Amino acid sequence: MTSINIRFIGASLLAAACIASAHGQVPPINAAASVNGLIITNDMVEQGIKTALAQGQKDSPDLRNAVLSRLIEVSLLAQQADKDGLANSDKANSQLALMRQNYLAELELSNYLAQHPVTDEDVKAEYDREIASLGPRGEIVQYKVSDIAVATEAEAEAALARIKKGEPFAKVASSVSLAPNKKDGGAIGWIQAGQTLPQIASVLTTLSKGQVSPEPIKMPEGYYLVKLEDKKTSKPPTFEAAKTAIRAGLIQKRQYDYLTQIRQNANIVVQ
Repeated sequence: MTSINIRFIGASLLAAACIASAHGQVPPINAAASVNGLIITNDMVEQGIKTALAQGQKDSPDLRNAVLSRLIEVSLLAQQADKDGLANSDKANSQLALMRQNYLAELELSNYLAQHPVTDEDVKAEYDREIASLGPRGEIVQYKVSDIAVATEAEAEAALARIKKGEPFAKVASSVSLAPNKKDGGAIGWIQAGQTLPQIASVLTTLSKGQVSPEPIKMPEGYYLVKLEDKKTSKPPTFEAAKTAIRAGLIQKRQYDYLTQIRQNANIVVQ
């Protein structure tokens, strides 16, 4: 038997397994399993498989059995939580509301990208633009970057003050950053200016090696500090080698532009 590591099945899938109800009914054609009358659909299994494949797993009968087994375990635990009176607790309700919001946000972005896809022509045009911008020497400048992401300007200023007093950037990032890379001291790795958002790129290109952004960088989702760890130049990659990264960057930019548009039409009050 192949060892299968199912570390995570998306929050929306877990929520669906927790709240889907079909007690006392004959399992429908789409049912993969029934746990005390609660249906686990084949759609849930397929979603779990997609998540596992994105984590590097290989599709196989063992993987499918592992995903279904995990969904059965989730269903059993969810039903027990209901029996124990946990389903209507404030904590459960707030977490379920957050899971629903996250799922709908991801769904909206997916829907927007489906209607406004990044085409092969877009990717080639961006590659040509970046090559043309390199100038007569035709070299790419790469930046080794670390960052700190926080919710408010005051938090960013406090983090910057700690760094200015001599505290290591990585230590401050590990203690206050909201980004997933906080566990790595805020390290991002090597990027090009065009692979990040304009607000960060405009600051990054002015920094010297070892320097931190002199003030917080305002972004739609919060405030950032960036540190230039190192800098190097290299010859540009071929289009074939670069197209995957370029597509990912264009998708990120398209999502950012859409979110910016939505924010401009929203009434947001931070209390």
